[in-house]
Amino acid sequence: MTNDDSPRVNGIDMARIPKVSLHDHLDGALRPQTIIELARDIGHKLPAGDATLLDDWFLQSCTSGRLEDYLQTFEHTTAVMQTEEGLVRVAREYVVDAAADGVVYAETRWAPEQHTRRGMSMQEAVDAVAAGLREGEAVVRDRGGRIEVRQILCAMRQNDRSLDVAQLALANRGGSVVGFDLAGPEVGFPASRHREALELLAREFFPTTIHAGEEGDLELIEDALVAGRPLRIGHGVRLVEDIDWDVDGSPLLGPVASWVRDRRIVVESCPSSNLQTAGMNDLGTEIADHPFDVFYDAGMAVTVNPDNRLMSRTSCSRELGLLVDAFGYDLGDLETFALNAADGAFLPLDEREDLADQIVHSFDGLRAE
Repeated sequence: MTNDDSPRVNGIDMARIPKVSLHDHLDGALRPQTIIELARDIGHKLPAGDATLLDDWFLQSCTSGRLEDYLQTFEHTTAVMQTEEGLVRVAREYVVDAAADGVVYAETRWAPEQHTRRGMSMQEAVDAVAAGLREGEAVVRDRGGRIEVRQILCAMRQNDRSLDVAQLALANRGGSVVGFDLAGPEVGFPASRHREALELLAREFFPTTIHAGEEGDLELIEDALVAGRPLRIGHGVRLVEDIDWDVDGSPLLGPVASWVRDRRIVVESCPSSNLQTAGMNDLGTEIADHPFDVFYDAGMAVTVNPDNRLMSRTSCSRELGLLVDAFGYDLGDLETFALNAADGAFLPLDEREDLADQIVHSFDGLRAE
C-alpha cells in the first residue's frame, strides 16, 4: 500500500501515524513480483506469472471462509524462501515496506521448520532472516527513517518440532529473536499438545504468544492460556463467547475473558484476516461485525495488526482505517492501540518505555498540526 492509498483520519495520512506491529507473518508479507522472481530462480510453478494476477490469486484464494484454504496459499510463499538469498531478500523488503507504512517497531513471525527443504538448517535460516532485517533497517536509515524489527519463531502446531523450535529460540535470545509462537490450525491441535516446549520456555522466562481463538471455540483459548502462559494471544476472536453486557451497558466477563483483561494479556487483533477465515462466520461479514470494539469497550489490551499483508492485501494503515470507519475511533483511540502494542512488545522495560515515548511524541506532533 502506498501513502496515496492510505486511509485518512481527520485529514491525516494514516501512514504517518506511528505503529507497532506485533502479529505480522514474514511468509505472508512478500511482494508478488519478488515471489515471481524467486520462483523463476528455483523452478517453482506459480498459479500466475504476472504480479497483478498473482496478487489477485492470493486474495481470492484466501476468502473461502476456511482457515485450511487460507493456510494452503503459504505453500507458494514458503517455497521461495528455502535459500539464504531468498530469506535475506524477503526479510529486507519486509522491513522497507513496514517502514513505508509508518511502522516504527515490528515483530515478524515465521516458522524455521518450514524452510529446510533445500538443505538449510533452522539456525542458518534464522541467521539469514536476521541478516535481511539488518539490511532493511539500514536501507530505512539511509532514507532518513527509523524502524526496528525483531523475530518471533513459530512452531507449527500440526507438527512435532515445537521443542526443537523452542530450543532454537532460546539459543538465539539476546539477538534478533525475541519470542516464540504456536501457529497453524487450532482445531485438533490444541496448545497443550506442545506442553513440553511451552514448559521449557516458561522455565527459561522466554516471552510467548500463541495463536488462539482464530477458529474453534473458547476452549482453545483457555487451553492456550493454561498450557502456555502466554503474554499475548494471536487473534482471540472467540473471546467474544465469554463476554456479555449488563442492562446498564457495562461488560460482564467470564473467567477466560476476565483473565485476559485483568492480566493485560495483549490481544493481537487482525480484523481483515479474521473476515477471510472461519473465526467470524457466525458473527458477520463486515469489519463492523468484528468483536474488536467489544474487546476494547471491555477494557482489553487490544492491538491492530495486518497478519498477512499479501493474503489480505492490507497494511497496518489499512487495518486502522477500516476500524476508524467501522467504529468512529479518533486519534486518541489510535494512540491507545499503539501504546498497547508498545507495552506488549517482547522487549526489555526500558526499551518499551522509549518506544512509548516515541509514539506519544509523534501523536503530539500530529495533534499540533
